[in-house]
This record gives sequence, structure tokens and C-alpha cells, in this order.
Amino acid sequence: CNPIAEGILMAHQVDWLRIQAQIKLCEKGRRTGITFAEALDSVITASSQKSAGGMDCFYIGDTKEKGLEFIGYCAKFSRVMAEAQASGVSEIEEFLFEDQDESGNTRHINAYRIRYASGFKIVALSSNPANIRGLQGKVIIDEAAFHRNVSAVLDAATALLIWGGRIVIISTHNGKSNPFNQMANDIRDERYGDSAEVYKATFDDAVANGLYERVCYMAGEVPTADGKEAWYKKIRNAYGPRKSQMREELDAIPRDGNGVCIPGVWVDEAMRPGREVLRLALDADFVHQALYRREAYVNDWIDRELAPVMAELDPELRHFLGMDYARHRDFSIICPMSVDMSRHRDVPFVMEMHKVPTRQQQQILFYILRGLPRFVGAALDATGSGETLAEDTADEFGHNRIHQVKISRAWYGAWMPKFVQLYEDGAITMPKDDNLHQDVRAIETVEGVPMIVKARSQDLKDPDLYRHGDFAGAGALANFATLEVTSGPVAAKSRRPRQGRRITQGYA
Repeated sequence: CNPIAEGILMAHQVDWLRIQAQIKLCEKGRRTGITFAEALDSVITASSQKSAGGMDCFYIGDTKEKGLEFIGYCAKFSRVMAEAQASGVSEIEEFLFEDQDESGNTRHINAYRIRYASGFKIVALSSNPANIRGLQGKVIIDEAAFHRNVSAVLDAATALLIWGGRIVIISTHNGKSNPFNQMANDIRDERYGDSAEVYKATFDDAVANGLYERVCYMAGEVPTADGKEAWYKKIRNAYGPRKSQMREELDAIPRDGNGVCIPGVWVDEAMRPGREVLRLALDADFVHQALYRREAYVNDWIDRELAPVMAELDPELRHFLGMDYARHRDFSIICPMSVDMSRHRDVPFVMEMHKVPTRQQQQILFYILRGLPRFVGAALDATGSGETLAEDTADEFGHNRIHQVKISRAWYGAWMPKFVQLYEDGAITMPKDDNLHQDVRAIETVEGVPMIVKARSQDLKDPDLYRHGDFAGAGALANFATLEVTSGPVAAKSRRPRQGRRITQGYA
């Protein structure tokens, strides 16, 4: 059967579009198609004459990619409607949208536009405008709970109602204390009068309304009852022990706490392409090899992979380091961090190790510490099994330079806000890597304290491995070192990196 024979929208999408309130807010589960339905409504609205309710439509997503996806949906709908009705519609245009903040400062935002014969247009912005109040018409704020300044965005949007505009707010949840959830509760409590309405669309709603059948249709597969059950369980089981996150992302039930501390857009702004994320992942049998073979293998790896990256470091900058130690389940992360005269933090590369014996982790760590230009100091995780490596490193490089940190709730409360602040202020740069992005977003506010929760997420480079916000921990430790280690750079007499011996055979 053809699941779209009776229409391209599912029942919950139709119900959402039927709501005519000036303020519409949708609490949604992932991939429930609400934004897709909103694209169709925007095309109908922008292509209609003013007498029929036509107006400009502005889409504000939390990432540039969301804007491109939305305008792409609109273009497809427009072409179909243009063929059916012979109505005028332009192609997608890319242009610079002029934005002006309250102080009169002007900036230009990349934007995408489709213009219609009605005189109205659909505009998708690549980032949040400072002056939402300047947008007249229908404004769609997608993934509102993840915007840089959620409260300011929602407050500014309500000003549009003065001129008869419409506000559409769509998002998955990001914690109970997030302003998006607070606004949803305020609407339910009728604090916005009868001009606002809340709608909830969960993953289960979408499944009941034919989501699985549509997935099969697009993939050219035949839907079956057994296949549907297996597909449904696969989606649910993908969250593993992260039940609260599963309920938030699929069932639209917000988690306790404030949710994610650092919006994805802040992390995107900090990322720079062309920087290495080095990885050494070994299997469980490696530790049973003779010590000289293990050392030779790692020396060879250092020569081939690590030494060229170290050679590219800026010799004029002071360097620090943070290390979040792990031995078996999680990744052990080494995060070098330089600081320039403006106190900007830069992460030139990241070293990831999985199931690497402690002796070989020390081999790599010592190589990096001896090779960092103008090395000042480091902070190492000395919690649990990391205590021995932290102590040995302090013995080697000096206890005044190597901080042995017992990570606790109190430590998180004192130092994690300073790491989060770097992203808010745009004062940190780092490699462009999806796993690192995922790690930074693992920092959550729990009862007022930003910290890395125990939930694990799947590693994007190796789906068989899982992460625990590992880079976020190492980055916070590195930033702690920049603030706490006050000794000057290591003197010239300190040992330089020993070149690893090349070998023709190693452990594979």
C-alpha cells in the first residue's frame, strides 16, 4: 500500500496545522515531521494574497543546516504547487540579511529566500537575529529550547503580535527549567489568554500515524508487523541506559535539571577545520604483549601520527594540558591548550585513547608534555585509577606544575562554569569533530551545578564504542590549569621529546 495515498501529512501533522492561534507552541519528539508540516503551511501562507491571510514567513533554526533543510522543503512544495496552480514562484536565493541590535550595531546574516507572485516571501536565516522584533509576519522558531539565548528569543517574538503577526515555536525539550518548557506551562495555565495554544507530538504519535510505513516507502521496502516491532525497539534501545534522555527526545517529557548547558551553536562557532583528533584504540590482548613490544609499537605510532602534529604547534604561545583518565570503558583524553595575550584558549589537537595500558598512556602523555612549547602546567584527573598516573606525572614534571585533581561535585561547581563561559564568550577554539561536539554538549546542569552526567552516548567514529563526555572533562581540566598553574614555562634544560624508534612490525 502507498502510505501517502491519502495525503503527504500524517494525522498529527494535520492536527498541528489546524491550530490557528497567534502563538503556537509544539513540544515534539525527534523526527515527528512537525517542521516538515510547517514548511508546507509557510508555502501556502506566503503564496496567498493578503486578503486570504498571506504574509511573509521567517524561519529561525538553531543551526545553518536546519535553515537549509527547511528552505529545501519549501522549494519542493512550491514547485508542486506552481505546476498545479500556475502561480509564480522564484528559485531559492541566497542573500545577506541585515540585522541590527538595540544599540544600532549592524551585522549581516546569511539567509535563503523564496519569493512569490503574491509579493510575500519565505526567508530562512542561518543564525539568530538580534532584532526579532523587526520581522513582521509569521515567525517560526525551530528547536527553540536550544537557541543561544532562549528567553530573549521568546520575549522578542511576542512583540510581533502587535502588528498581527503569528509566532510558531517548535522544539524538543531541553530540561524542565528551560524557558521553552516554562513557556509551555504558562500557556497551559492560560497566562497568555486565548491567543496561545500548546500541542504535543511524540514519537509514538508519529508511529501510530504511519511513520514506520513511510520510512519503508521511502526506502523501497515492504512494511511488516515484525519489521515494525524490531524497528521501534531499535530506536528505543539506541539510548541504552539514558532513559531520561530517551523520554525527553522521543516522548517530549523534559528531564530534571536545566538540561544541556552549552547550545550547539556555541560549540559550532568554536570549531575549526583542519585540526587533528588523534586516536589510538587497542584491543584487550595488547596488554598481554611483552613490555618492550608495547613500547616499540607506541613509539612507532608516535613517530608516524603524533610527532608531525606536535611539530606544528606555535612556539610563541604558552601551553597547558588537561587529561581525563580512563582505562577500559571510556576514552582517555589528553587536551593541550594554548593561551595567547588576549587570554583566548586554543585546543590545537586532541589525543584519544581507548583500552590503552597505563604504561603506554604515560608514554604518550610524557612525550606531549616534553614537546609542548613554553609548557607551563597541567591538570590530571586523579580520581580512582587515574591517581597513579597523575602522581607519577607530578613526580616527573614537578608537583608545582602538575595538579592532581580529585573531580567531585564541588570541583564541578567551582570550575565547570568557567569552562562553559569560554563558549558563551567565544573565547575558545577547538578541532571540528562530531564526537567532541557531542562531548561538550554532555555538560548538563544538575541541581544548579554544571557537570558531566553518567549517561553515555554512542561514539560517532566507531559505533561499537561509547563516550561519557570525555573531551569536556579534559577541556575543563586544561582550562583549570590555565587559571591555577602560575609557574613559568619549563626551562630550556628540560628534556626534549625523544624520537620514537621506527619498527617494521608492531602490534595489530
